[in-house]
Amino acid sequence: MAKKHQFKTTNIKGKQYVEVNERIKFFRTDNAYKGYSLVSKIIDLNETECVIMAEVYDSEQKKVATGIAHEVKKASRINQTSFVENCETSAWGRALGNLGIGIDTSIATAEEVATAIHQEQNPVRNNDKDVFAQALKHLEGSTSKKSALVRILNKYESKFTPAQIKKLKSLV
Repeated sequence: MAKKHQFKTTNIKGKQYVEVNERIKFFRTDNAYKGYSLVSKIIDLNETECVIMAEVYDSEQKKVATGIAHEVKKASRINQTSFVENCETSAWGRALGNLGIGIDTSIATAEEVATAIHQEQNPVRNNDKDVFAQALKHLEGSTSKKSALVRILNKYESKFTPAQIKKLKSLV
């Protein structure tokens, strides 16, 4: 029986998480994945947020796993300059996790968990009066207006008047 690979992990709140770079190193060096490729596709990108899907293809170019990630520019200090790069890294980690690499304790990576904890502890505060203006700006700048509208309404619909919702929908 082959020896099981020991991934370097990071302890977050008592649970071990594998870092994305560990998954990538294993993917790039393990013979089981020889000829495989990892491809990134931007699903949505604008001034404030990014959605990227990573796809893993086997040696015959058959898609065998995907992973999707979403990052908000204001979510952290690092994201202010690197939200697209962080989004891609997270998408890679999820795709490789869905392929089965480094998931003994969780599909989530150490980076994802650390980001989620940071966002929970340091939520972005929006003035309710500004939410509609920000929603308009976001929707107007979005390349995928329909999915942007869905995300906006899921999160902020209770803050909008019926007239504001109608205005947002008219932009789609």
